[in-house]
Amino acid sequence: MNDQLLFADYMLPMTPGNPVITNGAVWVDGRGRIAAVGAAADVLALAPPNASVRHLKDRLLMPGLVNTHCHSGLLRGTAEGLPVWAWLQQFIDPMHRVLNAEEAAAASWLCYAESLLSGTTTVVDMWRFMDGSGFAAQELGIRAILVPYVAEHPEHAYFETLDSNERTIQQWHGKADGRISVWVGLEHMFYAVPQAWDRAVRMSKEYGVGLHTYSNESRFDVEETQRRYGMRPVEALAKFGLLDAHRVLLAHGVWLSDGEIKLLRERGVGIAHNPVSNMKLASGAAPVEKLLAAGIAVGLGTDGEKENNNLDMFEEMKVASLLAKFSKLDAQALDAWSICRMATATGARALGMDHEIGTLEVGKAADLIAVCTGTPRMTPLLTGPHLNLHHNLVHAVQGGDVDLTMVNGRVCVADGRLVTADMRSLIDRVNRVAPGLFARRTAWLQQNGVGVQRGDESPAEGLFRL
Repeated sequence: MNDQLLFADYMLPMTPGNPVITNGAVWVDGRGRIAAVGAAADVLALAPPNASVRHLKDRLLMPGLVNTHCHSGLLRGTAEGLPVWAWLQQFIDPMHRVLNAEEAAAASWLCYAESLLSGTTTVVDMWRFMDGSGFAAQELGIRAILVPYVAEHPEHAYFETLDSNERTIQQWHGKADGRISVWVGLEHMFYAVPQAWDRAVRMSKEYGVGLHTYSNESRFDVEETQRRYGMRPVEALAKFGLLDAHRVLLAHGVWLSDGEIKLLRERGVGIAHNPVSNMKLASGAAPVEKLLAAGIAVGLGTDGEKENNNLDMFEEMKVASLLAKFSKLDAQALDAWSICRMATATGARALGMDHEIGTLEVGKAADLIAVCTGTPRMTPLLTGPHLNLHHNLVHAVQGGDVDLTMVNGRVCVADGRLVTADMRSLIDRVNRVAPGLFARRTAWLQQNGVGVQRGDESPAEGLFRL
């Protein structure tokens, strides 16, 4: 890889103090690392004369976005109108029962491409048959944490297992020049027996990888954990040793008590906040400001294509801001800089990757994006006392405004087009395989007498028996 020089009208490194650099530049060395960042004249004086040059006029350079909780999938627009636990039973678990490797791979190729096109450079993907996900991440160029959807319980034997999770770690962790990591995944505590909890933690420590699972997503989650164990979900995770893993990232964290927040802070647990999903599934509004004030690293996540229904992290930024303001009836809640950091630097910290990504700093990986500024959504564009770049990024920009996406120094999106694969082919592949998945799911639902129902959070009798 050749050395590269990128010049842009504006640059937000997302470093402490939230500096805004006008007429900025980044020097990316031949290893895909940031060698210099700052004012254009200063960087140009340091860079080698043979570096390739890219002038990004009417563009803003910033770190790539970090999606801390996502699912590849093929159910977009077909899993609607139910709260989370009934939604899982009616739509999601039956899909997992009949999903095959070809369909899972097609979903990952499409979802990673969608992510890159809208400015996401790192994605935490909890999914199935993740050999296909690994190949997709390797070829498309995205930085991916692969988290197999593991269930270790007789009633949920249609998910991944800790055995397949371990094989995925052995095959893919550290591959693609370190862009691909593999963590231990648990669909939920309820989907695993106690022996599996113990093994999941041992695997995390043995391989030095994180553990990702759900907690406190809905009121049912809290009530059912209290019924079973006599304590709240985070308390149960601590008691049963799951917070002892090498690193822990919890998805959602909507219904957290002050005591649970204290536990999360003490144990260094990260939270993936998924505002669009939490609103769509009527789960509630997470106490994000309280978590951030406690020093807990809270990143943003889109959740999956079926509960969002897109993977646009800029939309997630806007909704995170609005949900906080609406739920607290406080227009000052969760300011724009905090949201920008959650999508970049704080999200990286939630993953334990802030030494590598999340800001534009010398020595870090060149994971960066260019956002178009010459659009109605970014106009007027002001600096000085009326600075509005950060407000516009949160409340106006859309993923389609991303013009360039670079990961580890490799350009994956240029001029708003995916350059590491043919987008039309990826779409055609999904349209080809999806009907078979839906046909098999429909047949399973009919054979098992399960139909779509509307109702409250309570799952059907017999679900989650232990």
